[in-house]
Amino acid sequence: MILDREGIMGILPHREPFLLIDEVIELEPGRRVVALKHVCAEEYYFKGHFPQEKVMPGVLIVEALAQTGAVGILSMPENAGRIAYFGGIRDAKFRSKVVPGDTLRLEVDLEKIRSRGGMGVGVAYNGDRQACRLSLTFMLGAQT
Repeated sequence: MILDREGIMGILPHREPFLLIDEVIELEPGRRVVALKHVCAEEYYFKGHFPQEKVMPGVLIVEALAQTGAVGILSMPENAGRIAYFGGIRDAKFRSKVVPGDTLRLEVDLEKIRSRGGMGVGVAYNGDRQACRLSLTFMLGAQT
């Protein structure tokens, strides 16, 4: 493990209940990030999202991928203290459901980074199955 939740919170502004990654296992700032999300039955969203068959909402899988990418962007020294905002999501495809007990492996390859934003490709794996794939763009806010 490269970053635990404390380390992640040192980079991202997200906190409970909206911090959606548990650990970062690979990090090449500005290039590639691999994170894990351990999906627990106690997650707040399972109370109302298909309570008869608990399924992690796709929008939260997308957010977990975005947070993973943000770690890669904001861990670059020149971006320390900035915030990464969603600029857009393209070509999102969902291939398998995610349920309590699953561990998502979130992989984001950052393809283009500029001073004000950029883009990347994210893939969420549930075991060896692809759960979600997408392209995302982001904008960088001013340093805080």
